[in-house]
Amino acid sequence: MPNGRFANTVRALKHRNFRLFFTGQLISLIGTWMQTVAESWLVYRLTGSALLLGKTAFASQIPVFLLSPLGGIVADRFNRHRIIIATQSCAMCLAGTYAFLTLTGRITVKEIIIIAACLGTVNAFDLPARQAFIVEMVGREDLINAIALNSSMFNGARIVGPAVAGLLVAAIGEGWCFAANSVSYIAVITGLLMMRVYPHEKKNNAPALEALREGFSYVKHTPPILALLMLLGLISLVAMPYSVLMPIFAEEILHSGARGLGMLMGATGMGALMAALLLASRKGVKGLGTWVSRASLVFGFTLMGFAYSRHFWLSIAILIALGFTMMMQMTASNTLIQSMVPDRLRGRVMSVYSMMFMGMAPIGSYSAGVAAHKIGAPLTLATGGALSLVGAGFFSMYLPKLRAGARKLILAQESAGAEPPAMQPLVASDADVQVMEEALTLDSAAPVQPPNRPH
Repeated sequence: MPNGRFANTVRALKHRNFRLFFTGQLISLIGTWMQTVAESWLVYRLTGSALLLGKTAFASQIPVFLLSPLGGIVADRFNRHRIIIATQSCAMCLAGTYAFLTLTGRITVKEIIIIAACLGTVNAFDLPARQAFIVEMVGREDLINAIALNSSMFNGARIVGPAVAGLLVAAIGEGWCFAANSVSYIAVITGLLMMRVYPHEKKNNAPALEALREGFSYVKHTPPILALLMLLGLISLVAMPYSVLMPIFAEEILHSGARGLGMLMGATGMGALMAALLLASRKGVKGLGTWVSRASLVFGFTLMGFAYSRHFWLSIAILIALGFTMMMQMTASNTLIQSMVPDRLRGRVMSVYSMMFMGMAPIGSYSAGVAAHKIGAPLTLATGGALSLVGAGFFSMYLPKLRAGARKLILAQESAGAEPPAMQPLVASDADVQVMEEALTLDSAAPVQPPNRPH
């Protein structure tokens, strides 16, 4: 890759705070993925139950759905930097507890579910604050790149973490994976403490219920954001629980054991990393609407293909494609949403994003566990893929009607000090419609200067 293009791909790293964040998170997320794989394998080893795999995932994710709105209010009202330090410290303690109970032989499914629920509660406050904090580290001009690099980091860790976890679980057991994750949090907390962060004025001083209503009302009355979140929520509900059932595929269908589980999870991460790096090389949002649409369609097909694959290496190849399209849809949606939302509502809107991204997953994970227990894991995943195709089809059908409103919101955020008329219907001029069609069309023949805006 030419030096100029590489420099463009990693341009957000010129900001010192983001470099510290990026380095610490990369180390910590490797540990997090190790814990994720070890946890699912531990539950399956102790119980052999698809239903309990679903219940554990439900316990870890349902707090995000229930508490993310409160996390969004906190992120808009208080210092986001300090919130993240507190949440990462709590996560470190929980990982340490996991390690202690497992290594001393005291762990049971009951303790696993309780700790998973506590970690989900931490994530409900961590995710909105972390998403909203990115703009404070890099500013608007490099926000898209920072979000894409953040996704690259997340998925680079997804490749390394599961592979290492698979080896460690097979060799010395799950407890050491939990211990390694606890230690890994030292890196991110150290990076956060080394940042030079200037105090920010409180962005939201309204009563909590009023602030909560304002955030939901903004999403409800902003069709482009609502459509992106609805598609994201559907896929998180019916398709993303594939990862919960992965131990069943590794052990019973592909006969590859714990090491194979790590490789399968790593393959998804490899595809996702490729998509995130592709997005990081972009300078604007041109074409992202169509990318979301087409990535969602291909994701549904690849999930159905994986469901019925009976060959390990074919499954690996399918999962690379699945990871690529999954990350393309989710990160492109995140980028478009953050390009349209005003700063004062960023925490609350990103809390809704967290609800759709992670909060719908617990319901899907529990349902997937029940369905896999009744009809088998392959048919469960194939059904999720088919429903994803239906949702992607509806989004594609309505995309042309959403473009003008989306462009109006983006232009408002590009104007100094301007905020869009969030609670009123969006009516675009003919000029806005023409510009938006250039911005979100698949045809890239005519160069359009993309706006620099937040993820």
